[in-house]
Amino acid sequence: MHHVYMDYNASTPLSPNVKNVLSYWMDRSYGNPSASHWAGKEAKQAVETARTRLAAFIGAEPEEVIFTSGGTESNNYVLKGVYENCGNKPCHIITTTIEHPAVLEPCRYLEKMGASVTYIGTDSYGRVNPLDIEAAITRDTALISVMHANNETGTLQPIEEISEVTRRFSIPFHTDASQSLGKVPVNVDELGVDFLTIAGHKVYAPKGIGALYMRKTDALPPLLHGASHESGRRAGTENVLFTAALGEACMDAASIDMTAVKRRRDLFWELLQQNFPLRVHRNGHPVHTLPNTLHVRFTGITGEDLLKQMPFLAASTGAACHSGSVELSATLQALGLTEQEGAGSVRFSLGSYSTDEDVFAVIEALKTILT
Repeated sequence: MHHVYMDYNASTPLSPNVKNVLSYWMDRSYGNPSASHWAGKEAKQAVETARTRLAAFIGAEPEEVIFTSGGTESNNYVLKGVYENCGNKPCHIITTTIEHPAVLEPCRYLEKMGASVTYIGTDSYGRVNPLDIEAAITRDTALISVMHANNETGTLQPIEEISEVTRRFSIPFHTDASQSLGKVPVNVDELGVDFLTIAGHKVYAPKGIGALYMRKTDALPPLLHGASHESGRRAGTENVLFTAALGEACMDAASIDMTAVKRRRDLFWELLQQNFPLRVHRNGHPVHTLPNTLHVRFTGITGEDLLKQMPFLAASTGAACHSGSVELSATLQALGLTEQEGAGSVRFSLGSYSTDEDVFAVIEALKTILT
């Protein structure tokens, strides 16, 4: 049986245009963008073209885009930068219990450094209530960080509503848009955010490249110290090759037909319900969700065992089973799932190269396992 890839939320393949850009710059990006000679100018132009493309894609100004090594660095930059800006004053951060570890772990680190962090829970669909955010605000709140879309369930958060709260209290607002970029509209002004995280390998660009949007009115100290790269905000010679690829990926993403992806996701869910009505249940929000993501739980079998019986399929579980015990992810815990329900959960995430044949192949394989 041919391989079926349904793990686009974990990482995406490179798009053909991105491959072409990588091939083109493979022989041309050796110049240092900081150099004043022809090779340096050519490399510099590649970086700035990518910056302009990414900025246009999210409705920002080019000077508000900082290239990083990925989403983890971007999140760390915001959280640690805000903490550093607090200086000797108390520093309070509000985030949620369902954030990616790239937000949760820096927050836990900052707690050890003296910051106070409030972790807001969700409803049974995995959505945060803006009123809970507002109730957690104190006179020391220096940042609110809420992901745009959950990487496991695909549930979208009410970012626009939360931003109304943050603006009213004049508190900087950060969102990790690693999962949402290219799948749903992402415009920094419409969302009302001051910082926004981007991960290249979630949008058909290579691993090891990302970006941070930082509104012009907000300033953070450099995360890395050295020369004056990225306008003095991120020291280190630019990764010209991958930066150009990310710029091209943003151009591609603007033309991706997500309605086709959503149709396949919905077809998959319809067939699951038709064939296994008593054994499959959906996790996350049925409406406020990414168009490519289907997070379900199966009864009578663990997700781990299910995937082991379908070695042709690439998909993900949100629970780890160890010697009879089950360790649920923070997201599954927030949904209020039992250990048994969480253990039976699987995330199927589709993308540009998914086909109806992929969906049918998985359904047929499930029939042999579940019936």
